Amino acid sequence: MADFKGILDRYGRPITKAALTVEQAAPTGSGVRRHDALHPAAGLTPGRLASVLRASIENDPENYLALAEDMEERDPHYAGVLGVRKRQVSGLDISVEAAGEDAASIAHADLVREVIERDGFEDELFDILDAVGKGFSCTEIVWDTSSGQWRPKRLAWRDPRWFVFDQMDGETPLLRDGGQNMPLNPYQWIYHSAKVKSGLPIRGGIARAVAWTFLFKSFTIKDWAIFCEAYGQPLRLGKYDAGASNDDKDILLKAVSNIGVDYAAIVPQSMTVDFIEAKISGTHQLYKERVDWLDQQVSKVVLGQTATTDAIAGGHAVGKTHDGVREDIEKADARQLAGTLNRDLARPLVDLNFGRQEKYPRIRIGRPEQIDTKALVDNVAKLVPLGLKVGMSTMRDRIGLPDPAEDEELLVPPRGPAPIEPPADAAQPPLKPGQTRQTVHSTATDSRDAVERAAEAMLGDWMPLVSPIVAGLEAEIAAASSVEDVKALLAKRFIGLDAAAMTELLANSAFAARLAGVTDETL
Repeated sequence: MADFKGILDRYGRPITKAALTVEQAAPTGSGVRRHDALHPAAGLTPGRLASVLRASIENDPENYLALAEDMEERDPHYAGVLGVRKRQVSGLDISVEAAGEDAASIAHADLVREVIERDGFEDELFDILDAVGKGFSCTEIVWDTSSGQWRPKRLAWRDPRWFVFDQMDGETPLLRDGGQNMPLNPYQWIYHSAKVKSGLPIRGGIARAVAWTFLFKSFTIKDWAIFCEAYGQPLRLGKYDAGASNDDKDILLKAVSNIGVDYAAIVPQSMTVDFIEAKISGTHQLYKERVDWLDQQVSKVVLGQTATTDAIAGGHAVGKTHDGVREDIEKADARQLAGTLNRDLARPLVDLNFGRQEKYPRIRIGRPEQIDTKALVDNVAKLVPLGLKVGMSTMRDRIGLPDPAEDEELLVPPRGPAPIEPPADAAQPPLKPGQTRQTVHSTATDSRDAVERAAEAMLGDWMPLVSPIVAGLEAEIAAASSVEDVKALLAKRFIGLDAAAMTELLANSAFAARLAGVTDETL
C-alpha cells in the first residue's frame, strides 16, 4: 500500500487515511440526511416557483432540488428525454490510455481498467450524470481495503439536497451536517458539475430551464381535463311529471347519477331520461397543441432537437439531420464526465495504491473511431523500418488488442529458411591464374524469377546505349518552340543510336526469357 505522505487533493489538502475508511455522508434516521419526501411541485404557482429558484441561488437549494426530482416523476416527457441523454452517455465505450510505455505506467492503467470494468459501473455513471438535470452530483467512493489494496467497493449516489455551496465562491460543494457545512473529504468524492450552461453549478442544470415549461404544462393539462369533463360526455337530463312525489324525484336523480357510473338504470314509465349532446364552442385541439409545443421546447433543451422524439413533419430526413446536434451534446457530456473521472477516480486510485505520480492514466469516453486497421498496419510496417517510432501499447489500443498477460503464449513471426550451402565435395570448375573462389549463398529473400532478373540485367546494359541520346535532351525540349522542332530534335538524336547493339541486346533478352519459360525456372 502506498505511503500517503505528500499526497494532496486538488484543493491542496492532505489525504487522511482514517477518514477514507468511514462513509462521510451515510444516511441517518434524523438530521438533514434523511430520505424524506418533499413535493414542492404540488400546488406550484408562478410566484412560488420564482421564490424557489431565487432561494437556490441564495444558498438554500433544497426545495429547488426537490422540485427537480418531482419534475422527473410527474412529467413523462421530461423523464424520457433526460433518461435518453444520460443513458446514451453512460453506455458509451470507455477506454484507458497509459501515461507511458514503461511497466509502471501500464500497471497504473491496468488498475484503472479493472475498476471501470466492474459490474454496475455503467449504472454508477448514470447516477453521476444526475448532474445533467440538477447541475451537479456528489458520489461518495466507498473504499475497500480488505486485500491490502485500495479498491472502490461501490460508488454511492448521495441525495443532492444534502449539499450546499460555499457562500464565497458559489462553486465548492459542502456537506450539510446538523446545521454545519463540512468540506468533502479528499479522495472520497466524485463531484461532477455538468456544464449545460455557463455560470454557477446550481444554475447550470437543465431542470432550471425546464421548470417554467413544467409549470405552464401542468396548468394546460388541468384546463384540458376540466374541458374534457365538462364537454366530453352528454348531459343526462331526467324529467318527471308535475305530480311526482319527493320519493319519485329521488328515484329519478339516483337513476340519472347511476347512468354515468354503471351505464344502467331503471325508472318508472311515467319518467323519462334525455341525453343532451354538449355543444362545444371551442376545441380541445388548442390544449393538445400547447402541450405538444411545450414538450418540443423540453426536447430542444435536453437533446438539442425534436425530430427523434416528437412526431413532426419531415420524418426520417429531419431526424437524420438532427442526429448531428445530438452527437455534439453527447461528445460534450462524455468529455466532461471523463474529465471528472480522471480527476476524482483515476488519480486517487493510482495515488492510494502506488503513491504520487508525475503522469496518470487517462480515461476516454466516446464512440470508437472508425479505423482502417489494414491500412494502419501496412503504414506502420512501411514506416517503422524508416525510423518511425511507434509504441506497442499505443498500437494495441488503436487496433483493439489488449495487453498480453505475463504467462500468455505469444505469437511470433515464422522463421525463414536457412541459406543453401553447396556441399563441400561438390565438383567445382578449376580456378584461372590469379582468380579466387567465392562462396555464393542463395537465400529466400530474392524471390525474383529468371525473367525479372533478365529484365534487370537488360536495363543495366541499356543505359550505356541510350545515355548519349538522352543527355541534355530535357533542356533542349524545354527550349523548343513547337512540336515540329521537338520531332526534328528527336530524329537528330536517334541518328547516333547503335541499332545493331540494341537489336542484339533485345534478342538475347528474349531468348533468355523463352528459355526460362521452357525450363520452368523460378529461382
